[in-house]
Amino acid sequence: MRRAPAAAAALAAALIAYAAGAAGLPPAGASSCTGCHTTAKGVETPVPPLAGRDPAEIERAMHDFRTGQRPATVMDRIAKGFSDDEANAIAQWYGTLKP
Repeated sequence: MRRAPAAAAALAAALIAYAAGAAGLPPAGASSCTGCHTTAKGVETPVPPLAGRDPAEIERAMHDFRTGQRPATVMDRIAKGFSDDEANAIAQWYGTLKP
């Protein structure tokens, strides 16, 4: 029975990501990311771009920042503000963007 809440959470994240992608809109919370990880083409920034990256890679990085397994200046604090579902939705959205 413990798998039901996890399955429901995964389904909710997928539906959120799908709804945001279908509307072409970034999911809730993505504006916290786009200030540094710009989606604009041709913008030079020292912050790595996320557009077009594998969503699993983004989710893993968020997890590692959140748990302190990856060194950070500010991402550790930012990542702690997102639930797994929110991080998943944002990662899925960034994955659909063209680099």
